[in-house]
Amino acid sequence: MLQIGRAASWALDFRFLSRKQPSIQRRTVALSKSSASHTSNMTIPTPPIGEKVDHIMEMFGDVRNDQYYWLRDDSRSNPKVLSHLQQENVYTNAVMADTRQLQEELYNELRGRIQEADMTVPLRKGTYFYYEKTLEGKQYKQHCRQLIVGGEGPGSVNEVMKTGPDEPVEEVVFDENVEAEKHEYYHIGAFKVSPNHKMIAYAEDTKGDEIYTVYVIDAQNGELIGSPLMGIADSLEWADSETLVYITMDDIHRPFKVWRHHLGSDQSDDTCLYHEKDEEFYLELHQSESKEYHFVVSGSKTTQFVLYLNLSDPRKELKYVTQRVEGVDTVVSHRGNHFFIKRRSEEIFNSELLVCPIDDLTATTMLLPHRPRLFKDHIKLQELQAFKDYLVVYERENGLVKVTIYHLPPAGEPIKSLSSGQTIQFIDPIYSVSPVESQFNSHILRYEYGSLHTPPSIYDYDMNIGKSVLKKVEPVLGGFDKEKYEILRKWAVASDGTQVPISIVYRKDMVKLDGTDPLLLYGYGSYEICIEPDFRATRLSLIDRGFVYAIAHIRGGGEMGRKWYEDGKLLKKKNTFTDFIACAEYLLKNQFGSKEKICIDGRSAGGLLIGAVLNMRPDLFKAAVAGVPFVDVVTTMLDSSIPLTTAEWEEWGDPREEKFYFYMKSYSPVDNVQSQNYPNILVTAGLNDPRVLYSEPAKYVAKLREKKTDNNLLLFKCDFGAGHSSKSGRFDILEEDAFRIAFVLKSLDLISCRA
Repeated sequence: MLQIGRAASWALDFRFLSRKQPSIQRRTVALSKSSASHTSNMTIPTPPIGEKVDHIMEMFGDVRNDQYYWLRDDSRSNPKVLSHLQQENVYTNAVMADTRQLQEELYNELRGRIQEADMTVPLRKGTYFYYEKTLEGKQYKQHCRQLIVGGEGPGSVNEVMKTGPDEPVEEVVFDENVEAEKHEYYHIGAFKVSPNHKMIAYAEDTKGDEIYTVYVIDAQNGELIGSPLMGIADSLEWADSETLVYITMDDIHRPFKVWRHHLGSDQSDDTCLYHEKDEEFYLELHQSESKEYHFVVSGSKTTQFVLYLNLSDPRKELKYVTQRVEGVDTVVSHRGNHFFIKRRSEEIFNSELLVCPIDDLTATTMLLPHRPRLFKDHIKLQELQAFKDYLVVYERENGLVKVTIYHLPPAGEPIKSLSSGQTIQFIDPIYSVSPVESQFNSHILRYEYGSLHTPPSIYDYDMNIGKSVLKKVEPVLGGFDKEKYEILRKWAVASDGTQVPISIVYRKDMVKLDGTDPLLLYGYGSYEICIEPDFRATRLSLIDRGFVYAIAHIRGGGEMGRKWYEDGKLLKKKNTFTDFIACAEYLLKNQFGSKEKICIDGRSAGGLLIGAVLNMRPDLFKAAVAGVPFVDVVTTMLDSSIPLTTAEWEEWGDPREEKFYFYMKSYSPVDNVQSQNYPNILVTAGLNDPRVLYSEPAKYVAKLREKKTDNNLLLFKCDFGAGHSSKSGRFDILEEDAFRIAFVLKSLDLISCRA
């Protein structure tokens, strides 16, 4: 299913603005006891108070006056708006000034865990090993390769790329650091090697607005080939070594057209292969594992169909693999003369697996039937990965991923059923596993494994003999020892009796579990996105200070199957919020944390979660972090000129319908800020964010400043040089992580706590 939405990596990225900030009037401000204890005798600016300008909106006889609507400026150039945002940054930096030494200590601590000079596990592609490197003191990656002495082949799980004076020389085909020096923000999206290995096509974003420019360079000398392709989405593939296929976006950032480009020609002469005119549908482009087909995927939140381009002659037109049928969602893989089709519908909600001959798409055979429940376990068919001799199936069972490998009959023979599969066994009680790019013609499956106390680990699995070989564990410096950490899963009971899983990690030698420990609870709960119980080294700066860290796998996500998602969207969205509250109450009741030391955390649609639960139960939490939060739900979803709006009516509902309008309004954070006490709150935004306009969190903070009745911290940090995912440099990210952690420690009166 297409995952375009207000989704983001859930590891929060915050950092300082490097811009000079204007001075504003200063006076002493009263703070709550916990905040004031570390801000005594300080003079800090007056909190910025947004001007009120009437902006009347009426729908279904309901009148709303959005007095902070003026904060929206799509040009990002209005001096009055920018001044207000800058004043918020000045205020935030002033209030946090007493934590500057702590932030520096945290930054050094976070950076000290990183092995700065490192490389990924090399992957065979044709006659080369390809890999990425990071260098000491450098923010970005190098893309490298080395010629394989023995030439092309399937390789071995025990294979190691040799280095030294007698081995082929390393080629740095692209160094991101060189280009990044020219820009405040720098991100490489698609990075594709041509089939003949002579050229590289890469997509570059230098603003954070997710609008890419594609460059083609010579892989040997880095020289630019032809003119750049402008205004591209992050979907790009080689059709052959002379032809690229890419996607462009419309005025509201919707990927809507697929194009074919011949090297050396002008972009204006490119051929449009497909135009998706339905504003609720987005396009994606994928290449089959076999490299024989391109799949163009057109999807909404409920419906998805697939077209294909046969790369034996990329000049041909697209053809349909699956047709558009309302409520039916399909994903396609290829091997030999067959397409494998994962299909979901309202009745087959956890998906089934079909196979059909390419020359007769209607002659489908069932390989894996729909399995809504096995005893009490939910089983969802999640992903397919095809190989020349094998099919790998990723399923989600009772919230965790299971990987099963099926041997296929020789290519060309009918596929009537799947043989009994071999399942990879994992050791942790809760874990994360995901596919990594592998060779189609090989018997080696590469995957990444991790858990809340196991750093990301790359394995090669020999599908011929059923053996996994560890290739690399992400280094975590500073004396990290996984045996010091306890991980477990607990279940909270929601208000309607539903059991909600919680993943938990803490230091066994530091946590008392007597109701006095500090607790950070993270949540997301939207778009069917699964928040995995994986490893993040930045969390150690809290966990090693005695925090319990917990993830609430609430409805609206996809952890427990498709129904789990459907029970947390549209007119059931409030289940997401009440689930999260139930998880917090469970953890406090069972002494996993103290009510005086609990902080909640969410980003993007997870920021909506934070805003909603703060309005519903502000008494339950001591502090909250809302990153780039989607908090102005009704106003945004009524405005089809805003990116994502039309495509997300199937996620949140269309407020042009009365039932959705009033339901959205009942939980939209901006529309439900009340005159009541709120906990300490940090809100962040990116000025160039195309997914959640910076004005949403700005309005939310202005409304909170107007209404709230407490003296707790309310800080807003708007990054002028970033988008939805904040800044791009790996060390810059650590500055913002340090800022966020310092805010949490300050809010919980734990500044003196040391790791």
